Amino acid sequence: MNTFAPAAPRRALVTGASGGIGGAIARALAADGFHVLAHASTNRAAAEALAAQITQAGGQVEALAFDVTDRAACEAALAAVLAAGPVQVLVHNAGAHDDAVFAGMRAAQWQRVIDVNLNGFFNVAQPLMLPMLRTRWGRVIAITSVAGQAGNRGQVNYAAAKSALHGAVKSLALECASRGVTVNAVAPGIIDAGMGASAFDEAAIRRMVPMQRAGRPQEVADLVAFLASDRAAYISGQTIAVNGALYL
Repeated sequence: MNTFAPAAPRRALVTGASGGIGGAIARALAADGFHVLAHASTNRAAAEALAAQITQAGGQVEALAFDVTDRAACEAALAAVLAAGPVQVLVHNAGAHDDAVFAGMRAAQWQRVIDVNLNGFFNVAQPLMLPMLRTRWGRVIAITSVAGQAGNRGQVNYAAAKSALHGAVKSLALECASRGVTVNAVAPGIIDAGMGASAFDEAAIRRMVPMQRAGRPQEVADLVAFLASDRAAYISGQTIAVNGALYL
């Protein structure tokens, strides 16, 4: 009789999983054997629908919802999550943009975008770090943007938040390197997932992108899945673009 219980699957939290890119990432991680925590900030129904799809495909998943800008709400939700064990993969995909030229940007537009994209990273990642580090294996992946690398008119707030994540990734990677935890950023370009490609028509995309098309959410998810795997153990502190050679 075999007395050894099978190892429990590693758990992966994907924030903003209710969106196109986040959903693709959640499905890819579930397909790779992770127990996925599919998060939504407000649209819990969308997270539950995604969870149902993943379960039907044979994956392990649960849906959860909390506001990443609310520190107390994050602490309460994550305390409940951590009661069942550490989260060893975090994909911070939750994001928001509210575009305006800087001279006409309202303070609320600036603050909201910084809160979701940058402060949300702190609110979610920081409570997970010590339990992750104690396991001596972990992956932190921030989904950023080409706007954080090259800038974009009308997106000073968004570009500031995303480029700040690039610096956070580099610094956190140094802190975690000796504990087997890697920290990276993935910077999509124009992706056909609602928030990105909707601002451009096909002709504009052909002019702007050397590959002459928008990217697909699965193409972002494939890179994230690789970075979350054992095969990416020596890649850390990097920002990797998925952009069809845009801005290179």
